[in-house]
Amino acid sequence: MAKGFLLVLSGPSGSGKGTVSAALMEQNQEIQYSTSVTTRPPRVGEVDGENYFFKTKEEFEEMVAQDQLLEHAFVHTNYYGTPKEFVFQQIEKGEIVLLEIDVQGALQVKNKYKEAVFIFLLPPTMAELKQRIIGRGTETPEDIETRFTNAFKELDFVGEYDYFVVNDKLEQAVEDIEHIIAAERLRVKRKSDIKKSLVEKGEI
Repeated sequence: MAKGFLLVLSGPSGSGKGTVSAALMEQNQEIQYSTSVTTRPPRVGEVDGENYFFKTKEEFEEMVAQDQLLEHAFVHTNYYGTPKEFVFQQIEKGEIVLLEIDVQGALQVKNKYKEAVFIFLLPPTMAELKQRIIGRGTETPEDIETRFTNAFKELDFVGEYDYFVVNDKLEQAVEDIEHIIAAERLRVKRKSDIKKSLVEKGEI
């Protein structure tokens, strides 16, 4: 009766996108994670079409030229992108496709596909965000300051999103997103033909 939709989750570094996404998918089996395209070589145990769609640099550039990607970026010597075909096929099946991405990528998606549902994940405070980044223990002091500065800049784009969720307690953040999903599933614009469906079910 209803199409699926693309759920875009983004926010600054340290907001907990990966943790929230993993918890959300563990709780809700109806969500499909968006499989990205990349030019980096497969790691041990990775499966083409499952972990990533692995492409050569030439194949990736051809996909860009043919406008086959919702968004793409060059990160750490390799290309990454979100393939339209995979996302739209899942949506037509009625699936919810989760795309966890940075703010710049989300804005690219919005320019090409405004029907997506955009959620901005916020930390409870900026001080907490900085502590989370420091707590990783993986960045130099310079990297920490860069990420923190960028986080402030990214907050300027909250108004481009449909919803915001504060990631203070993981369970609450996941619950808030589940409520958003439930509301979006009931949006009239996602229903193919409400009246016809009710007639076929013998309800009127």
